[in-house]
Amino acid sequence: MQPATAKWYDRREAVFIEFCIEDSKDVQVKFDKTKLDFSCVGGTDNIKHHNEVDLFESIDPNESKHKRTDRSVFCCLRKAEPGKSWPRLTKEKTKLNWLSVDFNNWKDWEDDSDEDLSSFDRFSEMMNNMGGEDDLPDVDGADDEESADSDDESKFS
Repeated sequence: MQPATAKWYDRREAVFIEFCIEDSKDVQVKFDKTKLDFSCVGGTDNIKHHNEVDLFESIDPNESKHKRTDRSVFCCLRKAEPGKSWPRLTKEKTKLNWLSVDFNNWKDWEDDSDEDLSSFDRFSEMMNNMGGEDDLPDVDGADDEESADSDDESKFS
């Protein structure tokens, strides 16, 4: 057995973990108050994966959920104390080579007062809409070229 590669990110109400296993079978996710236990068989080689995580803080196991897709298993761990930031996923400060931060979804939410829809509700909404890549995120600076062009045109007119 080997650990599945995973990435995680923190939000106000929940912590999200994505186990990156394609074509997973026999998926088992056990949520305990201070621990997450994940196992599955994945890939074309049918490799057995197992991850056990002692969590940084407590979660609500009854409100935590997971969803399997063809490409991964996505877990939403509902925080026992919403609004408390998790600087890391694990209780211990050890570096796990199979775990990384999901910087594409990381957000410095502590300073953000705009969150009217809770992250947990967004997770549920995302799970319902999951599948397509039509809604790509905006890239910062994508409009810079247009504004540079329009500035250039006005200078040369």
